Amino acid sequence: MTTSSSNQLGAKERSTFRAVAVPREHGGWGLTFEPGLLGLLVIPGVAGLCLAIAALVGFLARTPLRLVLVDHHRGRSLERTRMARWVMTGELVAFVALVIAALELAKGRFWVPALVAGPFVITAFWFEMRSRGRRLVPELAGAVGVCSVVTMVVLSDGGGARLAVGAWLVLGARAVTSISHVRAMITRLHGRPQPTVLGAAADLAAVAAVVAAACLDYVLIIGCVAVVLVIVIQRSSGRGRVARPAVIGARQMVMGFGVVVATAIGVHVFH
Repeated sequence: MTTSSSNQLGAKERSTFRAVAVPREHGGWGLTFEPGLLGLLVIPGVAGLCLAIAALVGFLARTPLRLVLVDHHRGRSLERTRMARWVMTGELVAFVALVIAALELAKGRFWVPALVAGPFVITAFWFEMRSRGRRLVPELAGAVGVCSVVTMVVLSDGGGARLAVGAWLVLGARAVTSISHVRAMITRLHGRPQPTVLGAAADLAAVAAVVAAACLDYVLIIGCVAVVLVIVIQRSSGRGRVARPAVIGARQMVMGFGVVVATAIGVHVFH
């Protein structure tokens, strides 16, 4: 085999591995990282750290798992299918090991919110198996399900249930309003009409969620205000020229981490 052929083969293998192992949803990194980070900032602990890492591993495993499920649904077995199975197996083993470690170290019943979040995650996967994961329902369901990680982390290290559930509501509210806003901006960028009622409904749902969070535990009030500020910023920026997708993503990441930091500061200031 010539050097050129070897290079081409290596490039093809790297390309296939990247396709089955690296998530394409850039916004998903922030949405997955934020709950674990907030939980650890509120109540740091080893069990929570295991769960936060498990969430990231689960996010990575979602890509090869989706490919395997889609190819199985379509009755085909490709080179990428076989590689995806190996990658998925390794990541799922790591995921299970981290969850077992968390179970051994946990001070609270963190698996309860996992049961509540299960239907959201299953809904998202049901759509993804049919290559429909980019629709609004699976995106919202998946994001709300992932935000439950903050509840698990807080509970695992002995935090109160009201604080844990309230933190889930804060991050869930941020996810709902931001996903709706980003979809509206991308739709405008492509020159397609976007019903304004969807954005208004998402913002109202987010406001209702943060009000409920503040009622559950007043120490979350700064995080709730931060979410309302995100809504205001999005409404203001949505009236002008639509930015490039990369800029939209960067703004969302900054606002997401802003909500996390504001929420954590509020918890420590008022406790």
